Amino acid sequence: MSSKNTLKKLISELYAPLQVLWVYLAVSGRFLCWRLRLWLLQSGMVESTHTRMKRTLLIVRHGQTTWNVEHRLPGQVPGVTLSDTGRQQVARLAEALSVLPISAIISSPLERAMQTAEIIAEGRNLPIEQEPGLMDTDVGRWAGQTIEEISKSDPAWKEYVRDPSVAPEGIETFPQVQQRVVAAVERWLAKDDIGSYPVFVAHADVVKLLLAHYTGLEARRAGTLMIDNASVSLVEMEKEQHPRVVSIGWSPHPGWLKPPQLEAPKSADATQEVGEQKT
Repeated sequence: MSSKNTLKKLISELYAPLQVLWVYLAVSGRFLCWRLRLWLLQSGMVESTHTRMKRTLLIVRHGQTTWNVEHRLPGQVPGVTLSDTGRQQVARLAEALSVLPISAIISSPLERAMQTAEIIAEGRNLPIEQEPGLMDTDVGRWAGQTIEEISKSDPAWKEYVRDPSVAPEGIETFPQVQQRVVAAVERWLAKDDIGSYPVFVAHADVVKLLLAHYTGLEARRAGTLMIDNASVSLVEMEKEQHPRVVSIGWSPHPGWLKPPQLEAPKSADATQEVGEQKT
């Protein structure tokens, strides 16, 4: 490798963490503005006309499974379901999102994602649409193994972790996964009937690669993003404007999206009554 190429690679390696840091800082500022705007809308202090021109994507990672706890790679293996903890996580998420007018729910057909979608859909009278393009990364021969096992038995795993843009035969690269998931989401966004608040339920790699696409982060760097179980990432879209990522892997608590309730001032009679109690 020439010294010029070596320098380019070194600069790229040094720049990447700064780019990820900048993404998080920018998104944090947007989220605060988004949350404030939502509060004002709920309070009736601002008009909602402009918001009708926007579409807000809610990209949800499924709840916890026992395989997540064991650090076991599920890939596209069927039968991996939510644990009791995972169901509780998703129930909290669903309650937190209850203030949003979710208009469609599109899910990966894998069980853990479908179960997550079903909990979010409770009480909303919305059908769950299955989208195979949102399935988890196909990890081929590594499926079902723990990360510890693979690290000891297959040197190709460490190379894949270092640079997931290259993979052994039978295993999807991050650019390949990104290509299919972005295409899947764009197919759904082309439909007018999914409304302004569609939910896409998927997997950690899928969420990371979608966010990398919308932030301009290289697909191979997507693994540096943190996406917890039962978290939601928000992307705002408006005609003739570049998509804006509003949150990355946010795990809201119930009530966080509701405007703060200001305590009503006490009446003169109530104040007098308190004073009498003290005496």
